[in-house]
Amino acid sequence: MSNTPHTLGEEFPGNLDAIHALKASDPRFAKLLRDYDEINDKVHRAETRLDSVSDDVEQSLRRQRVMIKDAIAAAIASAG
Repeated sequence: MSNTPHTLGEEFPGNLDAIHALKASDPRFAKLLRDYDEINDKVHRAETRLDSVSDDVEQSLRRQRVMIKDAIAAAIASAG
């Protein structure tokens, strides 16, 4: 979705060049980005009620998104 909140550009302003470089050079980092986008879309769909999920499932998805975002942030910090 084009207007999905919490895009990587919003979450990591000023780090897009580093993200692109890591994505191109590190397959594990590239997978983290794919995982983040997938979970972020699921959270957005749950929040906007496009998908009917329980509050527990929605919270679990949010926790997964935070864990992936933390891993992305750690990789960016290590590369810098």
